[in-house]
Amino acid sequence: MKLIGNAKELDIEILSGELIDDFSDLVFNTKKIVKDCLFVCIKGARFDTHDVIDEIVEQGAKAVIVEKNIKRDDICVIKVADTRVALARLSAAFFSHPANKMKIIGITGTKGKTTSSHMLKKLLEQNAKVGLIGTNGITIGNTHRATLNTTPESYELHKTFKECLDAGCKYVVMEVSSQAVKMKRIDGIRFDTGIFTNISPDHIGPDEHKDFDEYLMYKSLFFKQCDRTIVNIEDEHSDFVLKQSTSVEKYTFGKGGDFEAKNVEYISNKDFLGTKIDINCSNDVVDKYSIAKEVKDIYVGIPGEFNVSNAISSLAAAIICGVKADNLKLALKDSRVNGRMEVAYTSHDFNVVIDYAHNAISTESLIYTLRHYNPKRLVIVFGSGGNRSKDRRYSMGEICGKLADFSIVTADNSRYEKTEDIIADIISKLEPTGGKYITIPDRREAIYYSIENAKQGDLIAIIGKGHEDYQEINGVRTHFLDREVVDECLEKMNR
Repeated sequence: MKLIGNAKELDIEILSGELIDDFSDLVFNTKKIVKDCLFVCIKGARFDTHDVIDEIVEQGAKAVIVEKNIKRDDICVIKVADTRVALARLSAAFFSHPANKMKIIGITGTKGKTTSSHMLKKLLEQNAKVGLIGTNGITIGNTHRATLNTTPESYELHKTFKECLDAGCKYVVMEVSSQAVKMKRIDGIRFDTGIFTNISPDHIGPDEHKDFDEYLMYKSLFFKQCDRTIVNIEDEHSDFVLKQSTSVEKYTFGKGGDFEAKNVEYISNKDFLGTKIDINCSNDVVDKYSIAKEVKDIYVGIPGEFNVSNAISSLAAAIICGVKADNLKLALKDSRVNGRMEVAYTSHDFNVVIDYAHNAISTESLIYTLRHYNPKRLVIVFGSGGNRSKDRRYSMGEICGKLADFSIVTADNSRYEKTEDIIADIISKLEPTGGKYITIPDRREAIYYSIENAKQGDLIAIIGKGHEDYQEINGVRTHFLDREVVDECLEKMNR
């Protein structure tokens, strides 16, 4: 396969050997080298494959791509300015540029990427088949697989695009992390639409971003690759992001934006736990996309005030992608995101939700938003992870003590700490608040207790692990998924 010649905007310099542009494969992992492949050397945080070219040659590579001045007599050495950029552009060429044959929609932000991407997938499926790439994995039709990163490495990303194209997808919705921008994983991809949900201090550290300014910069750089930009106007950094965007079309969502939620109604009954909203569109949107000024009675099956914002961002993208108003109203009614304010059970007697909230800020936000549904009693089942900052467990104990009606304190991923010690730390801050609680160290028993002893009007929130399908104790992971335990308990009660 000719790779160099088919890669777009890739400037090269031959340092040694003869370039014969005909390769068996494209490889960047020394464990996957095959004879006559083109190997791309990458400098990582802890390992640089520039340092093992002897091994790469011995295993049969035909040529190497480097960003250092390396000359050899036994292999063709090709120098580029940035090997990560080269990998991205070569990967696109290797899979015949599949991203150019679909509409790629990217979502970035500190919070809301996963939920918004799932919502948008549901909305776009009113028109066509949709692929999904993000934190919870890759979904193509009925197939699903896990991913190591929110945004996969460029080779894996273009491979996934090819799979989506072959499966008949017209759209791919993907989460775009700031690390993906920084590490050039999305280099060369032209996005039909980019969505900015919000930004707050996060992902700052030795292996991520040096400070918030760098974090914001990489978030905003994404929008130089988008034909259309949709930004949360309620975020204080929205103006900065809009100015960085080079999109021809720029829109805002939120209060006073081009897409605004109106008449928000929080609904809790035996058939539905979620929100009903209207969406108001600006005159510019109405004229350009031939949609009504106001689309009424849109049901959102993922509870929470912050999920109204996620829904509006997704509805905005769906509208500019051509989804008709009538198809917007019920598309999100049964939407679910594993472990993200996931409605696990609804009935006339009580409701159960599962969420990933595992620190003070997210727990407080969850409790306040669930109060919108007017439960007679808000019950929180939670623990805290071991071998992590103790401030997390202290603050969660204090917040649940103050804000929940009843707490069931249990295990999370204890890791190498004793569950009883973690619970004791939580209780040391919960008890002084006067909040009602019990402790049940076994998480399965705690979930069973919450359901078997539920009272009329209870809203039970099982938090901390969300979509995680394991429990880690003493370095050993065993299968455990909160949603499955809820189902087990309900099935047992029904029998």
